[in-house]
Amino acid sequence: MTSTTEILEQLRAKADPRNVAGMARFGMSVEGRLGVSVPAMRRIAKATGKNHPLALDLWKTGIAEARILAAMIAEPGALTARRMEAWVRDFDSWDVCDQVCMNLFEKSPLARRKILEWSGREETFVKRAAFALIACIAWHDRGAPDEEFLAWLPVIVRGAADERNFVKKAVSWALRHIGKRNLKLNTAALRTARALRRLDAKSARWIGADALRELADETIRERIRRAAAPGPRAHPG
Repeated sequence: MTSTTEILEQLRAKADPRNVAGMARFGMSVEGRLGVSVPAMRRIAKATGKNHPLALDLWKTGIAEARILAAMIAEPGALTARRMEAWVRDFDSWDVCDQVCMNLFEKSPLARRKILEWSGREETFVKRAAFALIACIAWHDRGAPDEEFLAWLPVIVRGAADERNFVKKAVSWALRHIGKRNLKLNTAALRTARALRRLDAKSARWIGADALRELADETIRERIRRAAAPGPRAHPG
């Protein structure tokens, strides 16, 4: 069975200190950072397979790459609300937040509850996690009903007043991914974006403009239309 020590050895073998400087330029926390690329982490995770106890041990190391890899090999069904809370409070960098939400949290049956809970919190990366989860679910869960995303639009409006860069970018991410699901949600997201442009909050106006720039683009809207169009029917035999 693969051990924490073996995984750390594999990560260190893939580490490139030159990457750390680049990560710092993109606003990532570099404390305890090895400089391992996400594709390299994915290859290690694929070779390791799902292993929840190992994931828990990797998280305890505090190393950013080990924590991202932990999210890749953890079992979503084994997550408890207490564990999710402990991990989200440990977030100290936007990439760890987003990778954990994308690879693990969004797959948990507790994710929807956590969106509503975390969106009202004040901690920067806890709040970011709420909107990262909305973005990830909008991006990946093709079976989720439109009503779910429509219900999250007021949550986005409330979050849009937060001026912190790591929060407002996640709010924009969430709104833009909702608006790219289908034309109905595109229309609703555009309406929300225009409303944000009228608010007396610099961050809200920025989010509204950011979303409008993408969601009102005819290339994007045409892509949405094509995705919604029924495929060619088989000729009756």
